[in-house]
Amino acid sequence: MFSLQRLLGKDEKFFDFLEDSAQQVCNNVHALILLIKDPDSANALADFKEARRKGRRITEDIDEHLCKTFVTPIEREDIESLSDALYKIPKMLEKFSERFILFYEPLQGQDFSRQISILKQATETLLQMVRSLRQNPKLDKIKDQRDRLHELEGDADRLMLDLLCSLYNCKHEMLELIILRDLYELLEKAIDRCRDAGKVVFQIVLKNS
Repeated sequence: MFSLQRLLGKDEKFFDFLEDSAQQVCNNVHALILLIKDPDSANALADFKEARRKGRRITEDIDEHLCKTFVTPIEREDIESLSDALYKIPKMLEKFSERFILFYEPLQGQDFSRQISILKQATETLLQMVRSLRQNPKLDKIKDQRDRLHELEGDADRLMLDLLCSLYNCKHEMLELIILRDLYELLEKAIDRCRDAGKVVFQIVLKNS
């Protein structure tokens, strides 16, 4: 049945979708941590794949809901931009997990904990930012959180240089060196994607302040 209220009312469901998407990003990081600790665990791999599937479904739900909704709580291009920015984070983590599992044997003993720690902090900060959109947050608070993401991204850049310096100054087989550099770069890109998504949230709040 046709509903005028549904047609003209602002659908709050988008906040649910975006919050769920940001939560799934955090879930992906948690699943990745478990996978790195025990790559041979079927449960760890299954948990990671399930978190990734849920994230994809949420993105598809957002796209479908946008097609059916006339008035949105924030501009639809902003919803699309934030949904896309959130989707790119677990996409990087999926690439990391695939290559990590593929080349696990020569990588035993390698430590990714410092980059993972920065990534975990970044995703948790991003989740707070996305959750606050529903309450029309103060610009100053969102700016502080955005600055925190930039700070974490700067930490990741410096760590990347340290890791590369250590990598090139140690004796590694060429294949191992290439794999490690690739994995380091994927984690750094995931952190960069968190910064990008935080920028979208900040722009949304700035536009509506």
